Amino acid sequence: MSYQEAKKAYAGLGIDTEAALATLQRVPISVHCWQGDDVLGFEGAESLSGGIQTTGNYPGRARTPEELMADYAYALSLMPGTKRINIHASYAFLGDEKGKIDRDAYRPEHFAPWVKFAKEHGIEGIDFNPTFFAHPKMKDGLTLSSPDEATRKFWVEHGKRSMEIAAYLAKEMNSLCLVNIWIPDGYKDIPADRLSPRLRYKQSLDEILENYDKEWVIPAVESKVFGIGVESYTVGPSEFCQNYAATRGICSLLDNGHYHPTEVVSDKIPAMLAFYDKVALHVSRPVRWDSDHVVIFEDELKEIMKEVVRNDALGKVKIALDYFDASINRVFAWVTGQRSVEKGLLYALLLPNAAMKEVQEKGEFTRLMYLQERVKMLPFGDVWEEYLRRNGLEENDFDPIMNYEKKILEERK
Repeated sequence: MSYQEAKKAYAGLGIDTEAALATLQRVPISVHCWQGDDVLGFEGAESLSGGIQTTGNYPGRARTPEELMADYAYALSLMPGTKRINIHASYAFLGDEKGKIDRDAYRPEHFAPWVKFAKEHGIEGIDFNPTFFAHPKMKDGLTLSSPDEATRKFWVEHGKRSMEIAAYLAKEMNSLCLVNIWIPDGYKDIPADRLSPRLRYKQSLDEILENYDKEWVIPAVESKVFGIGVESYTVGPSEFCQNYAATRGICSLLDNGHYHPTEVVSDKIPAMLAFYDKVALHVSRPVRWDSDHVVIFEDELKEIMKEVVRNDALGKVKIALDYFDASINRVFAWVTGQRSVEKGLLYALLLPNAAMKEVQEKGEFTRLMYLQERVKMLPFGDVWEEYLRRNGLEENDFDPIMNYEKKILEERK
């Protein structure tokens, strides 16, 4: 079926495909830099620590800033729509200062190359993350919640510097910067005191947020149910982070890999929107745990995007990607995840949301089920391919990526 025929089919249910395509084109998705090098960053780390693990050893991992940026740029060129980039503090360009300064002394100029990169590639804005993992100054697995005051102060200072860097990135790009704070702190076995670490974490967050630039920076706190090595207790669970965000007037970030297996983020989004004017979202794909698998176009992704769209929250929910898979071609992983989120958004935009809400309010549940099932058979794929065409892209991204692998990635021995 052609796009014109698909357009007519959707119009039969009162759905304007042109409006959907125009809206989708404007929705920014923040694409994470750490998929390209297995989260190792530019500081010289050779492995991860702090509840994070990347699995796989597919050839062609980016080993230098130049290689990562080249791969990143190529991946972005295969992604439709409006894009932001999302970077961690561990991706600082330190130059001659490498090994001489630590994360508590990183400055805006260490991220100037990212501004240049973003502007050269038509990126809307840059989002930022302090890096509280994979560092020797994690004492007993703790950072902002550490009972060792020198350790806690080091990480507080890193958080403050991150807020300063974020303001610089925002002003340079003329676009607000979302700063996501996540810590890996916790205990492998049952702790004797669950409260004190959380009180220290709260104090640390308050200190980090004392004087940040509220005009340009959107702070967020991200929760997690558990991590590798901290299976019994995490300092920053959902209850802590949501209450902290609510009482401090900042953003709560939902990562759909950071909850119990029976929980779904799709249902959390409308619950949060009842109280928050902004909600941040890290789109991942958990397989039995927070395994950060590549996002694919599956049921929970559809449900997440339905809740964003049907609640008129496209301007309220800040969408970012967060996964890292080293078992497959990393560029393909980047592109597949971003395109999957775009598909989820388009699928939600092509639903008769107003009509379905109306029949639900009237208690017409038979008609509601009919509409929910009817749209599943509409020619969604034809509308998606039209969207790609308007972005100068094709559905087949596999062949060009494999060609890039042969020409570029295979040379990295």
